[in-house]
Amino acid sequence: MNASKLAQDPHRARGERENVLEIAIGGEIRAFRHQAGMTVAVLAKRTGLSIGMLSKIENGNISPSLSTLQSLSYALNVPLTLFFRRFEDVQEAVHTKSGEGLEIERQGTRAGHQYKLLGHLGQNSFGIQVEPYLITLTSESDVFPTFQHEGVETLYLLEGEIEYRHGQNTYRLGPGDTLFFDADAPHGPRKLHKLPARFLSIIAYPQAR
Repeated sequence: MNASKLAQDPHRARGERENVLEIAIGGEIRAFRHQAGMTVAVLAKRTGLSIGMLSKIENGNISPSLSTLQSLSYALNVPLTLFFRRFEDVQEAVHTKSGEGLEIERQGTRAGHQYKLLGHLGQNSFGIQVEPYLITLTSESDVFPTFQHEGVETLYLLEGEIEYRHGQNTYRLGPGDTLFFDADAPHGPRKLHKLPARFLSIIAYPQAR
């Protein structure tokens, strides 16, 4: 429907705008759930919501209350305000100042791997989701060579030295080295030779529909 027709029917315009908001919020919740490697069932258990209710929220079929959004925010470990970003005007860039990346929990967190999400954009015209992370390994970190997830991943080592596994192969990485691979195969740090180690990890995968 074009703008002139919406202007002639303000009630319909308001309804369609509200539906766009619901879809935007649902899409963000689904995206953050995928980033956390969490199933709908696990998120339902953490929030006390039913699986059916969560499915309706993610599909934009209902408008969640503020208390529900707060529960989802705590369970997903993200600021509540990020759920509304798809509803805002499209942004072409996200500027993250040094040290201000959003700390995220992923599979490797329990092994002492520190993740900082350096930027996040909602739906885009390219049909892909891209997640840039700054990952830090210290003397308290353990090896974790069995990550598996969808998409492709690029690593760029900034400092330190690590031995990184991908499938049946291992690669010794030093500062300036890059590794690009299919993330479906088991992968991750196998040996930590020089710490601290910091590297950029950029993951790309199809957007959830």
